[in-house]
Parts: sequence; C-alpha cells; structure tokens
Amino acid sequence: QVQLVESGGGSVQAGGSLRLSCAASGDTSSSYCMGWFRQAPGKEREGVACIVTESRTSYADGVKGRFTIAQDNAKNTLFLEMHSLKPEDSAMYYCAARTVGRCGWIPLCSPRSYNYWGQGTQVTVSS
Repeated sequence: QVQLVESGGGSVQAGGSLRLSCAASGDTSSSYCMGWFRQAPGKEREGVACIVTESRTSYADGVKGRFTIAQDNAKNTLFLEMHSLKPEDSAMYYCAARTVGRCGWIPLCSPRSYNYWGQGTQVTVSS
C-alpha cells in the first residue's frame, strides 16, 4: 500500500508560479514510476508530468518548458514546479504512483497506468 498526500496548491494570477509536493508513505519501494495529473470540471483526467528516473520523464505538450517534475527519493517526495501559469492550467492536481509493474512498456503519463492516487490539491489561475 502506498499513501500519497499532495500540497502546495492555491490561487495565483496568470504568469505566476506554484510548487506542488506529494509526500509518499507506506511501501514506497514498490513504486516504479510516479506522475502528476490534473482534472478540470467536466473534463477527463489528463497526465501533466510523469517520471521514472531523472533521465526518463514525460510532459504534456501544453506544459513543456513551464513545468518540471522532480523527486527526492530520500524524502519520498514528488514535486511539480509550475511557472508561467495560465488560466487553462486551473484544475485539481493529483499525484499518482504505479506499483503493479515496471514502467518501460506502458504509456508513462496515462492515468490508466497508475494504481495509487492522492486526494488532490486545487490550482486556480486567474487572468
């Protein structure tokens, strides 16, 4: 079992920045990859940024160059640095972990690839 708790969301103006954190606990050694996802009202959950190792990451096209995913394995924490935020980035942001198998041959940033989820943290960007 893996427990995930997100924090760091909030309300910012367009162009601003936020740093999301995801604290993982439990059997974190069983986690093969992790990711950040978001879901806006009326829309499907989508992958934002996912990571296997520092050398293997995946970003949604709309956030490339603005968002950075990183992990601190010693502290079992996943981060998402978000800059140049836009109103369309507004959503509930979720942290997720995959423990059901390695991440080499799966869609890395598809919600279906992940089996543990946090409760989410809200990000609201005003224009």
